[in-house]
Amino acid sequence: MAFWTYILSCSDGRYYTGHTEDLEIRLAQHQQGYFRNCWTYKRRPVQLVWSEAFPTRYEALEAERRVGGWSKAKKEALIRGDYGTISYFARPPREREVGFSTSPRFSTSLEKNEEDAAQKIPFVSSEVEKPV
Repeated sequence: MAFWTYILSCSDGRYYTGHTEDLEIRLAQHQQGYFRNCWTYKRRPVQLVWSEAFPTRYEALEAERRVGGWSKAKKEALIRGDYGTISYFARPPREREVGFSTSPRFSTSLEKNEEDAAQKIPFVSSEVEKPV
């Protein structure tokens, strides 16, 4: 039996992340507003934009918790299958290069780090980094 982690796009442009053992039934429940207390109830209609199967409920739940905490930009990269962008947003903002380079931002050499610090590197914010 497979278990699923999924992302829904809601009518207000936000994303909902969940997990289930029956993706078809759970998607229908979201669409019909089956659970009045569910976060998606007032954000219908919803559309399935990403899903992945896992062999155990535990793995699906862990994936839901991990992906659910991501920024909107990182979720959109996952939906597109853009793993380079996911990797980019996985790094702390100070360690991100301008653009999408795979070379490391920091060096163990003091001279190299001083050169990097002297350059003006723009800050890239995401939902996760905004103060609560």
